[in-house]
Amino acid sequence: MQLSFQKYQGTGNDFIILTIDSQQLSLFTNELIQKLCDRKFGIGADGLILIEPSDKVDFIMHYFNSDGSISFCGNGARCAVHYAFQHKMASNNTTFIASDGEHSASVNGDEIALKMNDVISWSKANDITILNTGSPHFMKKVASLETVDIFEYGQSIRYSDEYKQEGINVNVYSCKNDNTADMLTYERGVENETLSCGTGATAVALAMVIEQNRAGSFEKLLNVRGGKLKVKGNYNKSKFSSIYLIGPATFVFDGNIETGRL
Repeated sequence: MQLSFQKYQGTGNDFIILTIDSQQLSLFTNELIQKLCDRKFGIGADGLILIEPSDKVDFIMHYFNSDGSISFCGNGARCAVHYAFQHKMASNNTTFIASDGEHSASVNGDEIALKMNDVISWSKANDITILNTGSPHFMKKVASLETVDIFEYGQSIRYSDEYKQEGINVNVYSCKNDNTADMLTYERGVENETLSCGTGATAVALAMVIEQNRAGSFEKLLNVRGGKLKVKGNYNKSKFSSIYLIGPATFVFDGNIETGRL
């Protein structure tokens, strides 16, 4: 099978993106996805995004982690929006469906503002916050990231008895001030550190707000390995709403691959 694809990255989180129809979806088995995302024998990516046209919204985004598992991906969604806009499948204000439901987004050059789902529940104990921003996240606040081996720590949480079956993303963050934090991410499905995680950046921003316990609008800047992401929204001490993940989505290259050679 010959595939024409585009490679995208969003603050270092990289993706293979291509357009399909609904009948082609079943062709993308876990084995094929893993081969396409393999960095030594395939194209190489943190995830695969299949864009399916829709008559109800602008498009449907099917997202797969590099191991073939399904989840929502904030950076992947931002890249999918840019791809759909460039391919005239969507205007600069778009609506699409992902694994966690319907989203809207806007395009301003290479900057994509993605509306995330509301968050109404979380748990917090000391320096640990756990919540779901389309994907589940475990967050630990530390004084400095220099003392953290994110791969080792991430695996210890992700494969603990509590989380090994369903998996969880692990983020460690250090606040520079009330509105800015540096962060590291270990992603389930990739099973390694990634240079960025959009749902993780959103989760860390919300964890900062929960700790500060100040109702009203907020805007946080997250420094990830691959760049900077902005998260803004509103907090009323029982619910987060109007949450937006904002950052660049960058086209890298076009390509073709014969899957029979993988």
